[in-house]
Amino acid sequence: MGILYDDVVLIRQSEREGEPSVITVNCPDKTGLGCDLCRIILFFGLTVVRIDVSTDGKWCYLVFWVIGNPSTRWGLLKKRLVGACPSCFLVSGISYYGAELLPPRPPDVFLLRFCCHDRKGLLHDVTKVLCELELTIKRVKVSTTPDEKVMDLFFITDTRELLHTNKRQEDAYDHLKIVLGDAMISCDIEMVVPETAACSQAPSFLPDEITEEMFNMDTPDERKIGSVGFRSPSIMMDNLLSPSHTLVQIVCQYHKGLLYDIMRTLKDYNIQISYGRLTTKENTECELDLFIMQDDGKKIVDSSKQDALCSRLRLELSRPLRVALISRGPDTELLVANPVELSGKGRPLVFYDITLALKMLNIAIFSAEIGRYVIADREWEVYRVLLDEGDSLSISKEEIEQAVWKMLMGWE
Repeated sequence: MGILYDDVVLIRQSEREGEPSVITVNCPDKTGLGCDLCRIILFFGLTVVRIDVSTDGKWCYLVFWVIGNPSTRWGLLKKRLVGACPSCFLVSGISYYGAELLPPRPPDVFLLRFCCHDRKGLLHDVTKVLCELELTIKRVKVSTTPDEKVMDLFFITDTRELLHTNKRQEDAYDHLKIVLGDAMISCDIEMVVPETAACSQAPSFLPDEITEEMFNMDTPDERKIGSVGFRSPSIMMDNLLSPSHTLVQIVCQYHKGLLYDIMRTLKDYNIQISYGRLTTKENTECELDLFIMQDDGKKIVDSSKQDALCSRLRLELSRPLRVALISRGPDTELLVANPVELSGKGRPLVFYDITLALKMLNIAIFSAEIGRYVIADREWEVYRVLLDEGDSLSISKEEIEQAVWKMLMGWE
């Protein structure tokens, strides 16, 4: 197709602190590509401040203006973005890479099991190491013994697909040892058979009162967690401006993962973006114009379909995640839930943000688990964290909920 592999993704790093770096993606198009790219950008901790998207349905050109940080691994980011782009051969009709047309093989699941002496912030430190190693947490079971030891079970997959090798396992062990130090008692990694992997995804019971409170699909004009408000977005559709596209105009409050939330919603609805532009104002307000069409190449003229898409976008931008703090007898449990894409992929770094917020509050975690539940015909990833409030009673439940919410939204 006349484009080199290295030119599919180009990154121009900013020369001054605070100025955006520019990521350019030039590749064949596919429905949901924007969602996949935004998920990767979110995983690498970048803030998108502007975006331009254009496509003719076969080839697309995307430009992201992003704010990074000194620890951003730009080379690895480029590799992951390139990996998400379709091959040029798919557009040219050449079938040298027929494997790309086949559904991807489910990744191997591994069990990381370790025992160590407990301390505050431990779970976040371990989660940070796993994220840096590109080991994705599928499910976790953390429990504390009476003698203040922690037994952690992480069911994980490896983005690099190398965890079956001794070298990769030793590398993971070394990184964990550096963080845990003498607190580590034992650590081992083993591949689990598909039956065990399937069982690892089986969630525990979620009480009805929790599902009714957290997963209420009604969208208020403005929602609040303590003193933290979240304005309802303005979403308008227009079919007059373009003869072949529906224009969607969104004005909303900024939050971390905003673009990902929009893109995953459009992907789930099988909506194609022909042109789009996002601008932000001082990281507080965003304006987005999208020219879209259905997968049949037609604009959205059915009023019921328009209403359904607007309602879903409004819901996802008003409540991108659900956060609740509930009492379980004398204990307090933190619950955080995020919707899973129809592709089965979830929002990145949620557990990382939860554990970081609790670490900053100096709150110990007694137990934790991650599970997936089908609620109201949608799949949700639910994080359940039982808090050890032994010496943290000075912090109110409202303050805990606010801190977690602000961390997840990028408002810290």
